[in-house]
Amino acid sequence: MLSKSTEYAIRALVFIQLRNWENKRPGVGEIAGEIEAPEAYTAKILQNLTKHQLLNSAKGRGGGFFFDENQSHLTLYQVIHVMEGDNCFHKCGFGLKSCHNDNPCPLHDKYIVVRDGFFEIAKTETISALSDSIRRGDAVLNRIV
Repeated sequence: MLSKSTEYAIRALVFIQLRNWENKRPGVGEIAGEIEAPEAYTAKILQNLTKHQLLNSAKGRGGGFFFDENQSHLTLYQVIHVMEGDNCFHKCGFGLKSCHNDNPCPLHDKYIVVRDGFFEIAKTETISALSDSIRRGDAVLNRIV
């Protein structure tokens, strides 16, 4: 449902939150390594998130990426909206340009349940809550080998 860029963005934000809770500000290289993404690609994603004020950055010694108090309740929806717009919450699961109740695709009735359910998750789930589940040991950020 989500683009690779959006997946990397969410993983990066979760990792940044975890490091911020340790009073650390990770840099692009550290973030890219942790989320298993190319460094240049990660830098572009982080630049976009910073530009849209979902994240802050500082250069130089003690620099890196961090959240401020106003960003503590950042939802998945906000991240997805910045990274790819709202299209994934409205598009057809079969890829048709015009799919609706009056003119449904073969997947319409089943896919709409999944799509709308994901929309509800995105609106309520926060980066902070996802990070906390990792901190508690209930989830992981990267693959277990």
